[in-house]
Amino acid sequence: MPVVTSGLSKDQRTKLMSLFGHVRLHLLYKASVHGFTAAAFHGYCDKQGPTIIAAYNAAGFVFGAYTSKDYTQSGQAVSDEEAFLYSISAGGNKPLRVAGITGQSAFTDVGTGPNFGALVFLQDDQPALQSNPGTGFHFQDANMHGNDLVLTEFEVYRIEGLGDFLEKPWRKIQWTDEKKQQLMKVIQNYQPEIKTVHQARVLLVGPIGAGKSSFFNSVNSAFRGNMTSQAITGTAGTSVTTQFRTYTIKAGRGGEAMPLIFCDTMGLEENADAGLDTDDLVNIFKGNIKDRYQFSTAAPLLDDAPGFKKNVTLNDKIHCMAYVVDTCKVSLLSKKMLDKFAVIRKKANQMGIPQIVLMTKVDEACPLVGGDLKNVYHSVYIQGKARQLSETLGIPLSFVVPVKNYSEELDLEQDVDILLLTAVTQMLNYADSFFENQVTDGGSDQMELYRSSDHIRPVLSERCQTEVV
Repeated sequence: MPVVTSGLSKDQRTKLMSLFGHVRLHLLYKASVHGFTAAAFHGYCDKQGPTIIAAYNAAGFVFGAYTSKDYTQSGQAVSDEEAFLYSISAGGNKPLRVAGITGQSAFTDVGTGPNFGALVFLQDDQPALQSNPGTGFHFQDANMHGNDLVLTEFEVYRIEGLGDFLEKPWRKIQWTDEKKQQLMKVIQNYQPEIKTVHQARVLLVGPIGAGKSSFFNSVNSAFRGNMTSQAITGTAGTSVTTQFRTYTIKAGRGGEAMPLIFCDTMGLEENADAGLDTDDLVNIFKGNIKDRYQFSTAAPLLDDAPGFKKNVTLNDKIHCMAYVVDTCKVSLLSKKMLDKFAVIRKKANQMGIPQIVLMTKVDEACPLVGGDLKNVYHSVYIQGKARQLSETLGIPLSFVVPVKNYSEELDLEQDVDILLLTAVTQMLNYADSFFENQVTDGGSDQMELYRSSDHIRPVLSERCQTEVV
């Protein structure tokens, strides 16, 4: 499926948001992608709460209608005192805002395109508009849309309130250089509980575009002292990462390797025959997939294929898994994607792999955080999204960690590094839990593992006779 992105310029978005208080826009529907039809509009926009339409024409206008009510196709006229029409012209300094006529309905909730009386969109399932000033709303055609009734694009956004600042942060964090150095030292000095394991392996899993590869690049940059781009990143309709990759972080250029390996995968997609195959994910959990294996969406890797690693030890297994989710899209996760997450979580639980959730792009999700990253734990909105992810994925809230990856910066920033390094230390803590569960009576340093083609067997000293799972 093509990438669905907003057509609003930065200036247009700023002007549109100025019509509200403290809110965030979530793109629900884009006609050039989903279709210029009433059925497509209702399929994506019904029962979504407060929404605003953004219609574009060749005259350079962006205009539309806001309603605080749901679209439900009830067939009834809907009253909404908060509804308004608006227009942003190419040369205008401020957006035009038109309130409804007292006593008249805001829109007719029918199965056709959105019908606000004065403006009727997607007329006859076409990129077209009817303009009827005086029906519900008064305006001049030239001011509203420049008399151009042909649409070049049509979008609908859900309006989400961001709430206020929390008086006390929902998590305490120190934003000092001393804290950053402390976190780096903890990571550099980390030693797995089992002495035969030298590096904790953390697997990054998430939808395409969520920021898995960017997270590794950002953490690597923090330790290198400059921006790096070892993992391929970018925006595309499908996963930019097509291979299974393992990445080691080094302290400075040519420095020693950290006791941590990040494993990057192909992105998850909604359809069963697209993106990362969950059977391949199980092979990754077990350590059976070699570095640089080229993923196939046609079928998972078989145990007799060249990319399959048969002889593995505990060093090769995944010790912690991180779900990477774009904070801006938490509310837009489809049932298919959530079902796929549920399957992955079940498989990881069966193998005793601890899981953590990384909420990326918190600065884009909340303008207050975008203005100052230190506001991340004061933001009611970010806290709400963390709780929503916790409940949706069935993962404790304490396992959900907000982060910001480097994206447009040229220089490192202390606050960004502190969030990134805090997330990494939590991963290592959870990896410790995995190691501790491998042996129950303190004999981890005497354990040796080997693997046949289909299972792992333990060889233990007399001191440790507990079966290893």
